[in-house]
This record gives sequence, C-alpha cells and structure tokens, in this order.
Amino acid sequence: MMLFRPLRSSPVSVGAPVAPASLPLVKTTGRDLRLDLFRGLALWLIFLDHIPSNMVSWITIRNYGFSDATEIFVFISGYTAAFVYGRAMRERGFVVGAARILKRAWQVYVAHIFLFVVYMAEIAYVSASSDNPLYAEEMGIFNFLSQPDVTMVQAMLLKFKPANMDVLPLYIVLLAGFPAFVWMLLRAPTLALAGSLAVYLLAWEFDWSLPAYPNGSWAFNPFAWQLLFGFGAWCGLGGAKKIARLIRSPYVLAAAAGYLLFSFAVVMTWYLPRFAHYVPQWLSNWMYPIDKTNLDILRLLHFLAIATLTVRFVPPDWPALKSRLLRPAILCGQHSLEVFCLGVFLAFASHFVMVEISAAVIMQVLVSAAGIAAMIMAAALITWYGKIEGRGQVSRPKPQDADLAGGEA
Repeated sequence: MMLFRPLRSSPVSVGAPVAPASLPLVKTTGRDLRLDLFRGLALWLIFLDHIPSNMVSWITIRNYGFSDATEIFVFISGYTAAFVYGRAMRERGFVVGAARILKRAWQVYVAHIFLFVVYMAEIAYVSASSDNPLYAEEMGIFNFLSQPDVTMVQAMLLKFKPANMDVLPLYIVLLAGFPAFVWMLLRAPTLALAGSLAVYLLAWEFDWSLPAYPNGSWAFNPFAWQLLFGFGAWCGLGGAKKIARLIRSPYVLAAAAGYLLFSFAVVMTWYLPRFAHYVPQWLSNWMYPIDKTNLDILRLLHFLAIATLTVRFVPPDWPALKSRLLRPAILCGQHSLEVFCLGVFLAFASHFVMVEISAAVIMQVLVSAAGIAAMIMAAALITWYGKIEGRGQVSRPKPQDADLAGGEA
C-alpha cells in the first residue's frame, strides 16, 4: 500500500449600535470552553497564515511542526458537531437529526457563496484601482475575471475556490455525509471510526479526490480529512472518556512530547539548511513531501501529540478559561463561521496594504494586530446582539456552536 508515502505535494499551504466598552461575558453553561478557546486561537492563526510574506505568521504553529491550525479547526468542528447533532438524533430520531445537520450544511454553503462574491469583488476592485493584475493571478481568480459566468457556476459546485477559501467547502461536504456517520456512531462507535479509517486508507491507496476547476483537485481532500473530523466526532460522543486513561499514561505523554521534538527538529532543517544533513537520506525519502492535501500521517500524528499534551495540561476547569485575558479568543471561537469569513476578507486587505503602502515590519505587526482586533470586535458585537435579543445565556449548546469556519490554511 501507499499509505505512508505522500502521493503529491500540496500548497504550503456605521450605523450599527455601539457595543459595550468591555467584552461581553462568555457563555459557560453546558460548554467546554477549551473548545471555544482553541477554535478562536486557530482562527487567529489561520488569518495570520493567510497574509503573504507576513513576519508575524512566524508565531503560528505551522513553523514549528508538521501540522497547523487547520487540523485543530477540523477536529474541534467534528467534536462540536457530533455533540450537538448527536444529541438531537438520539433524542428526536434520525430524520430530525439529519435534517438539522443538512440545514446547517446549507447555511454554511450560503455563507460560502456570499463570502465568494464579496471576496471576488474585493480582489477585482483592488486589481483595477491599483492597475495591478498580479493580485488576481496571485489569489487565483484570473479565470473568474476572464469567464465570470462559467467560473461562478463552478464556484457554486464547490469546484472553483480562490486562495484562502478551501476550508468551508471541506466542511460543507463533511456535513453532507455526517448524518449517516452520526447514526453509526450512536450504535457502533468503534465500527464507525474503523470505517472512517478505512476510507482514509483507501483514499491514499487509490488516490481518491474531488476535481477542482479549472484543473487539479481539492486543496483539502475530503476523503482524507474526514478521518480527523470523524475522530473528533467519535471523541465528542463518548470516545474521549474511553481513551482518558491512555492519555494520562506517562508513556503516551513521553511519546507525544518526543514526537513534537522530532517534528520541531526536522522543520528547523527547512529554515537552517546547514543542518539538513542530520536527517538521514532514507528518512527524507520516506517523509517528503509531507502532504497537506491528503492529511499526511505525519501531520495527523503531530496534531494528536499536541492534543494529548493539551488535554493533559489544560483541564476543563482551568481557571484561566474564565479570565479576561482569554475571553477574546473564546468569543471568536463561539462565532467561528462569521469570524472566519471576516478573516478571509481582512487577510487580503492586509496584503494590499503591505504591497501598496509599506511592507515594513512595523506595518506587518500593525495590520496583523488590527485584523485580530477587528475579529474580536465582530465576535463581541454578535454576542452583544444575541444578549439584547434574549439569547445571551443558553442552557445547552445550540447548532450554531458547531460552526467550523474553518481551515485551515
């Protein structure tokens, strides 16, 4: 089998009411705030990574290991989706549960198309006003400008995706196939997870993928990434309790820490070529390219190592989760779909500012900080509107809590 051999390389990769001066209180009842926290942090990291030639992106995890924020986002999305919709299916039956999942998939699809239209308008306007056609080529919309009718149809079919817009189509497809998976999870969770693993292995062996327009395949292969989404769902419906003792094992913790150190050492040779000879040739031949498109096993293991240490050292009752310092990230995580869409728009705007005005380090820091601040303010404003409309506190998670937005990247 070709499972552990990468198949191919992939892109490395004013009239609104004024919000209160302080951020609104985060919703805590019935929620694991760790999910919101890390989903919010992942949104920030994705935004920073989406700004080309951005020195601030050196703080993101993709520079220090095999995986990046996309894995965090997809896993958490699977976890929260299963927690919310699994309960609905268990309490109200398959038809109602499946209907709610497919309704959410439709909502995300509408958000994706709306973002696509606004994003195309933003790039087209900037390209024309600055008389710089390189923007269109760099962001992958040259076909849209030359054949807008054909390209729009392909975009509605999720085949045409400009730069930085690959995560939502992945989430839409994963949600579309989620009802059957949740049904199986509720009855035979181990068998469901084994089936997900089988699809992943078959995708590697037979090079399964979905076609993209005008050529190539999806940047995030759903047949591969469904494994991480499915594993998150399995954990959300009781699997996490089954492996709790395993995660607490000192041997597993040591293995996770060791793998993270190994990954860090290998990645450092990419930036410091004089140390590349320390990586044996046979290991290089086996490892490279580390395929993001098909969720390379090295990326998957890296994420699992991070998750293992995180679960071990960040408990659900961690006092910092209720601190003001982490509140902005948690708010963004609670409104991930809206914040993700805003982040895509802001990433290109930041790129434009850096190209047309200044690419100095101070400007890179300013646009990065301003973008994250805008994302926080948007999340706070959405929360505030929910509060004044009577939705500020909930007794249990709603379907919106399962937003991906995801990624990641």
